[in-house]
Amino acid sequence: MQILMKSFRRRTRILILCLFVVSVFIPIGLLSHRLKYLNADASRGFVVEDLSIIKHRTEAQKLSAIEEDVSEVVKEPPQEVYKDQELISAVSLSYPSKNNSFSDPGSTVDDGNLSERNGTNDEAKKVYHQNQEDKSSLSRSKSTPTRIQQDQTVQARSRRVRDEKVKQMKDQVIRAKAYLNFAPPNSNSHFIKELKLRIKELERAIDDSTKDSNLSRRTLQKMKVMEATLLKASHLYPDCPDMVKKLRAMTHNAEEQVRAQENQMTFLVQLAGRTTPKGMHCLSMQLTAEFFTLQSEERELPNQHKVYVPELFHFAIFSDNVLACAVVVNSTVSAAREPERVVFHVVTDSLNLPAMLMWFLLYPPGKATIQVQSMDNFEWLSTKYNAILQKHDSLDSRYTSALNHLRFYLPDIFPLLKKIVLLDHDVVVQRDLTGLWSIDMKGKVNAAVETCQEGEPSFRKMDMYINFTDPLVSQRFDANACTWAFGMNMFDLQVWRRRNLTGVYHKYLHLGNKRPVFKAGSLPIGWMTFYKNTVALEKRWHILGLGYDSGVRLNDIEEGAVIHFDGLMKPWLDIGLDKYKQYWKRHVVYDHPYLQQCNIHG
Repeated sequence: MQILMKSFRRRTRILILCLFVVSVFIPIGLLSHRLKYLNADASRGFVVEDLSIIKHRTEAQKLSAIEEDVSEVVKEPPQEVYKDQELISAVSLSYPSKNNSFSDPGSTVDDGNLSERNGTNDEAKKVYHQNQEDKSSLSRSKSTPTRIQQDQTVQARSRRVRDEKVKQMKDQVIRAKAYLNFAPPNSNSHFIKELKLRIKELERAIDDSTKDSNLSRRTLQKMKVMEATLLKASHLYPDCPDMVKKLRAMTHNAEEQVRAQENQMTFLVQLAGRTTPKGMHCLSMQLTAEFFTLQSEERELPNQHKVYVPELFHFAIFSDNVLACAVVVNSTVSAAREPERVVFHVVTDSLNLPAMLMWFLLYPPGKATIQVQSMDNFEWLSTKYNAILQKHDSLDSRYTSALNHLRFYLPDIFPLLKKIVLLDHDVVVQRDLTGLWSIDMKGKVNAAVETCQEGEPSFRKMDMYINFTDPLVSQRFDANACTWAFGMNMFDLQVWRRRNLTGVYHKYLHLGNKRPVFKAGSLPIGWMTFYKNTVALEKRWHILGLGYDSGVRLNDIEEGAVIHFDGLMKPWLDIGLDKYKQYWKRHVVYDHPYLQQCNIHG
């Protein structure tokens, strides 16, 4: 009985245990099986992480053991240069994926290597992006000029096409007007109305074409309509000889109109060049009025005892322009190495003498000496010389002015001097000119910059201004002789006196009054007077053309000792070339009250 009870209890316990196992472990197994598929990647991550920690610890122990045994001097690993593709692949392999697991789930990575790789990856990303930016900038720099050239080519081609179309339209208008002249004077037929309408439309299209870079379709359609109208006109007026006569007459009238406009433009430019600006006239009047308020002892310029010392550096200026003379004096003094040895001799007329004196009393030239005198005080300049100058026929007062021809009397004006430099009042001095006194004159009288270089704007030939058809001229002068410029000239007055070149000047002046030997002005008669008596200076001493040529090179201007605003476009006139005015304006005292009152601004 007891044995039966024990077996029953054992079976009961086994049953209970089986039921417990079934009720507990089977649900756990089913749940783990589902989680295996739902979060397999996460489980791998945890496993990898645990393994990496274990590996990090073991490798750290090994590393510490190795460091103790390694000597102090360790060789650096060889540096390797990777290509962009290798760098990109390395960077991409080292980046973690979105699920925070590494690209190789089976690999084990320690934390120390991970931090090093992250730093390396950051540097690699910077290098990669920098390389990409350099490549893109390089490609842009290469492609930008190509694009610009292509755009310029396209624009130039479109401009040529437009210009050709505009020329065609103008030709159509001319032909239409020629056909219009064939109609009777008071004709009002349907065709005449159509022709006039087409002319108006096309002229309006020509005006609009100057504003647009491309011609519109409407304009091209108007050209086609006009061409059809002209074709109709050719059937109505088939007489070609009459058409040729009409076109020739129209061409002649157009040429006459162009010639008249050119003559008018030339006259206006010359008139503007000869006219004194209102502001400068006002300045002269203000200075003259203040001069006469001074006492006689206050009208004397300082240092007059140096005026005729032959060992000093003497400069002569003949002008009636106060502001222009002031610029010449200021620029010369500012460029001089020894201004205390510089002497200026300003000669003007009696009308502008008070203003000239007053200006230099207010603004003396520093350590330099200045003398101002009137040409009317030269008693030796007899009336017969003035009569000769007045007979010289010219519309330009610059040529008939005695101040312009006074340069041929330098030995008489300065009888005690040996050498002198003559400066025109439209020059600006930029370098020290005292080196001119040490130039070897080679027994000649005049030292000047030559103007016989073909291709330059200052190029001049003697037959341009002198009549070589005259037998006397052709016998004494060579038409191919080298010419030179006035404006900055060194004169040896001693040799001048010995050769009596003033008498030679008078002889040619008399000859010019009898027959047309040379053009008006002092330049051609100067070539004749100093023929074979002139020595050439280097070009850098005297840069010409700032008063008529807009293409003077800036390097030549900057390096020039004297820059000359020869021509009609003087820097103090509104018609002066703006690009060169700065060289002149920098020497003007614009803060003077008189200049401000007379509206003379920089």
